[in-house]
Amino acid sequence: MPAYGFAHLRSRRDHSDVVEYLERIQATLDPFGGRFVIHGPPAEVVEGSWPGSMVLIEFPGLAEARAWYDSPAYRAIVHLRTDHIEGDLLLIEGVGPDYHPAERARKLQGATGRPEKAGGPGAAP
Repeated sequence: MPAYGFAHLRSRRDHSDVVEYLERIQATLDPFGGRFVIHGPPAEVVEGSWPGSMVLIEFPGLAEARAWYDSPAYRAIVHLRTDHIEGDLLLIEGVGPDYHPAERARKLQGATGRPEKAGGPGAAP
């Protein structure tokens, strides 16, 4: 199951350390199969607000994502980013190709003990 490193970068200061971080990060990802999926382009906000930018890095699995984050190579450069960019980083497991949100709705209904609403769990997004 794929996993992701998701960063919400709320504020940043352009700095030579950030440039160095960008130059060095891919070499820290390569041993763990990490690859950038999203790397901070402006987002079209269609609901709510989103201050800042986002980064999404895909890994083969959560174990690889954790191993990358804890690796000596990444630990050696992470301060180049965190000293100049305020944000949050999450490691999160993705869903498989057979995932369907209606199945999650059924599990939630069982956990809450609430009866199913008219139209069924897949009736609305």
